[in-house]
Amino acid sequence: MAKNVLLDTSFILMAIRENIDFIEDIKFLGLTILIPKQVIDELKGIAQSKQKLKFRDEALLALRIVDIPSLSKVTLKGKNTDNGIAMFARENPEVIIATMDKELKSRIKNQKLVVRAKKKLEIL
Repeated sequence: MAKNVLLDTSFILMAIRENIDFIEDIKFLGLTILIPKQVIDELKGIAQSKQKLKFRDEALLALRIVDIPSLSKVTLKGKNTDNGIAMFARENPEVIIATMDKELKSRIKNQKLVVRAKKKLEIL
């Protein structure tokens, strides 16, 4: 069975900032991508934000990228996205969590997918 990787907002935005074709790279690793609906909502919020102008273009591009029909959308439990990801990780210990969020990384025991050396993805 193919392994799943759950993408966090911080991971998507960092990959875009570093011009990494993360969808292709993840598929090349043989992983199935899961996008939480809450992450899409966070990206929409950033894209519409007046305060986060420098992240707006990245968020708009991210929304176009994650709108690919072949990507599986999942709904996390709870109101807070990070708590939802941590809960999902606990309930699905085999799922790899793609995040750049230090606090979230420390909360989860699952394998993590991160952007390393600015240009490549690495599973920890």
